Amino acid sequence: MPTCENCNNKWSWKQTLRKTTTLNPALTCPHCGEKQFQTLKSKKKMAFLTPIVLLPLLLQIFFDIPGVILFSLYFILFWIAMFSYPLLVEVKSKEEYIGE
Repeated sequence: MPTCENCNNKWSWKQTLRKTTTLNPALTCPHCGEKQFQTLKSKKKMAFLTPIVLLPLLLQIFFDIPGVILFSLYFILFWIAMFSYPLLVEVKSKEEYIGE
């Protein structure tokens, strides 16, 4: 779970999910109200969650998997990704850019 650099309070799973599902890159700390930004390391971790959800497509190419099992696998992997997402988020008070 992310911890605010300003007030050192840990965000809850629900607060993290709510803050990170907006289009605004600045995440406001729910405790002190200061702006926080997701780290590049954290964003790279998130980039690995998406292919995990798409894994059943790759399996379907090589194996003849019934539609019910394939759909169930999508559903299960989606929820695993959604539940693990807030656990991987790290924040800093200063925004990081690629190449800095």
